Amino acid sequence: MSADPTPTTVHSGVELRDLSLRYDGRGGRVTALESIDLDIRPGEFVTVVGPSGCGKTTLLKVIAGFLDATAGSASFDGTPITGPSPARGVVFQQANLYPWMSVLENVALGLRFRRVPKARRQAEARRQLAVVGLEDFADAPPYELSGGMQQRAQIARVLATDPEVLLLDEPFGALDALTRERMQDELHRLWRETGKSALFITHGIEEAVYLGSRVVVMSPRPGRIVADIAVPFATAPHDRALRADPTFLALREQVAALVMADGVPTS
Repeated sequence: MSADPTPTTVHSGVELRDLSLRYDGRGGRVTALESIDLDIRPGEFVTVVGPSGCGKTTLLKVIAGFLDATAGSASFDGTPITGPSPARGVVFQQANLYPWMSVLENVALGLRFRRVPKARRQAEARRQLAVVGLEDFADAPPYELSGGMQQRAQIARVLATDPEVLLLDEPFGALDALTRERMQDELHRLWRETGKSALFITHGIEEAVYLGSRVVVMSPRPGRIVADIAVPFATAPHDRALRADPTFLALREQVAALVMADGVPTS
């Protein structure tokens, strides 16, 4: 009898079950998240939108391992989340690049912390800079880059560590409108090409619909999920024409109605 084949690792992604998070605030006990059930499966791009203060960033921090839930469970690939992990790469609103390092050194930093040999980490950093279109700026200091370029460098730094899921906390919020649209197109292209899972936090309804394969709508505090909407055109190439497409506009208005009605459908 022949031996059984070596089992293949199956990534189950992120799973949140009946998750709540409470903390002590100035006015007493605050419930930031309540009874959250959410899955992020391999290859999905989940965007989260909702009113300010609804717990979107708190949700990301729980998945990143920066905060512990006070009830329910959070797991990744079937294992409880107990802290940060290279498998869950975080992209912040500010690029946080070190000005005394070159762009290449910044992108290679995570691999340096993991004690990857210098030649290998620099080669991988150069490869990721090419992916985000910054190969000509490898030796430049970060302060010579525009805001959008700095964010691309931050994304390259996260991709260099080869995480299974990207956690993006309003990464384009500080950019001007034109640069933000360009970065949305760039990120969508990267998602299609790499197949990475992603959770993207945003205040922008149009941005959520444009980028997501699913759009999750949250209610005001205490943050609950009130809608989880599949996006039918998610894997199609994205460009400005999509923003005027009737299907896109209808979905944008559906999400807007949920958010403007404090997360409660009007029909």
